[in-house]
Amino acid sequence: MGEIESATESYDSSLDTEDDYYYSNGSGEEYNNYEENDFTAVSEESLSTFSADVDTASYSNLRRMINDGYIYDQDAIRVEEMLNYFDYDYKGPSGKEPFGVNVQIGKCPWNSETLLMMVGMQTDEIDFSEGPNSNLVFLLDVSGSMNDPDKLPLMQQAFCMLAENLTSKDRVSIVTYAGEDAVILEGAKGSKTNLIIDKITNLEAGGSTAGSAGIQTAYEIAEKYFIRGGNNRVILATDGDLNVGLTTEYELTELITEKRESGINLSVLGFGTGNIKDNNMEALADNGNGNYAYIDSVYEAKKVLVDELGANMVTVAKDVKFQVEFNPDQIKGYRLIGYENRVLEARDFEDDEKDAGEVGAGHSVTVMYELVPVSSEMELDEKVNGTRYNTSDEKYKDELLTINVRYKEPNKDNSKLLTYPITTKAYTNKTSDDWKFASCVAEFAMILKNSPFLDNGSMNHLTKRLNRLKLKDGYKKEFVQMVNTVAEWDYYE
Repeated sequence: MGEIESATESYDSSLDTEDDYYYSNGSGEEYNNYEENDFTAVSEESLSTFSADVDTASYSNLRRMINDGYIYDQDAIRVEEMLNYFDYDYKGPSGKEPFGVNVQIGKCPWNSETLLMMVGMQTDEIDFSEGPNSNLVFLLDVSGSMNDPDKLPLMQQAFCMLAENLTSKDRVSIVTYAGEDAVILEGAKGSKTNLIIDKITNLEAGGSTAGSAGIQTAYEIAEKYFIRGGNNRVILATDGDLNVGLTTEYELTELITEKRESGINLSVLGFGTGNIKDNNMEALADNGNGNYAYIDSVYEAKKVLVDELGANMVTVAKDVKFQVEFNPDQIKGYRLIGYENRVLEARDFEDDEKDAGEVGAGHSVTVMYELVPVSSEMELDEKVNGTRYNTSDEKYKDELLTINVRYKEPNKDNSKLLTYPITTKAYTNKTSDDWKFASCVAEFAMILKNSPFLDNGSMNHLTKRLNRLKLKDGYKKEFVQMVNTVAEWDYYE
């Protein structure tokens, strides 16, 4: 087809309802607030640019809240982290490219005037034991605020699991911090499992939280044992409640931005409830060239530190940026779903000095856009703006958009460019189960955030769609249970 048909034609209005979800607030936890991305007219801005993100903390944190019986803060919900929590049946890379690219477009389930595009980038998996040599520094918060069953004891279990998966090619150091920092293990071989576990299990919590001092010491130790061409990483475990030294998000960001120039990545594992400082932990991971996961159970610890160890600890592409260019002859407008804190200026795409996200071995990056086809009656604010698609060249007539990806190899400073034109062939009336499931995840996040872009979306609409799917994946089945739990709550406007 030369032009995408109207999204209205097979829209299922039987799923509509007027029920709206109402959330319960009230907690000492801290989250950054980001307004949802709005629709943009292609004639106003044909380029959508953002940084990759493979964090998953928002999903497991939300699961903890739902298990507790209420949602503390809408700002805890970041749809991209919920989407990226799950595995999808993406094809992997071919040739020398680090990514496999998967694109599917169908009718948007919650808006009869738009289409929904799912983009999946997949890297090859590796066995952590067969990956590069690792220099790991465990930076463990043992302050008084960690003295809860879901904090220090869970953290100890998590790091003991990690220790059991290390080998003699790895080096492990342990730095703790409370009122002051302390080095309790330095440069031990990863095969010294009993020694590492003994140091972890003997930790006790107490005192204030001099996190910035601990970070400084951890990086000094990491630099001392730096492995050229290896996996050099600080793994910070904390509730993010820092109260001595550098404590604000801005100060911590400045510190980590300086430290990342050393070639040492920082990953962050969040623990606990009640006083979580999600804003601090997210900022540390984002600016430290690492990932951020929230550990709410031994089950999650195993997922992050055992099952997905290679993905979370071995970087295969750094400073990964996306720039999507839309063809105004096919697409009138678009809305990037999520990634609000990862949006970049168009000029940042080609700037190799601009920091962006890291992607690990076996990671996938999932992105969703709402698209407004030219046939839609949806109105958008428009301005005249140049685009590469303003041409009479017939070879572009069936292109909907072009996905451009920039990335750097782990030990290189110059980026490479990959370009993927997406034609009308990406559109289908028979979307895959992965597409349907991911769209349910996005709709759930939008419901919980009381999104103004839901249109016909609702809990009733969502549960009907979700319960039609035949799912085998245990994590996806758990998601269905979570949705059904929330659907039974009495918090409705």
